[in-house]
Parts: sequence; structure tokens; C-alpha cells
Amino acid sequence: MSGKWERELEGADTLAFGGVGFAGQILPATEAYRQAEQALREHPEAARKKLDRLLRKGSPAGRAYAATLLEAVDPAAGRAAWERLRDDDGEFTTFSGCVMGRATLREYAAERLAGGRE
Repeated sequence: MSGKWERELEGADTLAFGGVGFAGQILPATEAYRQAEQALREHPEAARKKLDRLLRKGSPAGRAYAATLLEAVDPAAGRAAWERLRDDDGEFTTFSGCVMGRATLREYAAERLAGGRE
């Protein structure tokens, strides 16, 4: 299994789960997120290890991607990851369609724990 998605997410500075801007461009980090989803289906144990590493060593956006992926396959582990991240002030750019914003992991994790976002 390629580690390319892991490297891309580790340094990600933007969190986007779909196309961004008027053209609906797919960012490299979004494509890496999709590859990580596939890796979780095909090689769950190896992908989980990479997610655990990403949660420890990734950029703020990378850690948010990792917690989101973890939450999808193991809600309890995902919730635990969000709880750890809610004390982190690391910032990243967010996109929802054409709308760009900024968030801290603290803010984003609080929203996820309250049942919002994505």
C-alpha cells in the first residue's frame, strides 16, 4: 500500500471533503483523503496504523482528516481522537464548496463532538 496519501495528509494545510471554488476543483489533500478511505477498506490494519501516526505527527488539517477517517470506521476511537484534539490551537483553512474559512483544531473538534461539520 502506497504511503503517498499519508504524506499528502501529513502536510495538508486545507480541509475540504469535496470540490472547492466555482470550478469544484479537487485539492490534493481531498484526493489523498479519498485514497485513505479506500486504504481503510482494503487494508484496514495497515491504514489504521498510518492514521494513528498522522494523529500524532500530522499538520492540524492532517490530524482533522485522520480523526474524520477514524470516526468513520470506529466511532469510539474517532470520538477519542476528537477529544484529544479539542485542546489543540493549530489552525487550518477550510472549504465548503465555494466558501473558504479558517478554523482551529479546538473549534473543529468541538463541533464534531457536538455532532456537526463535515
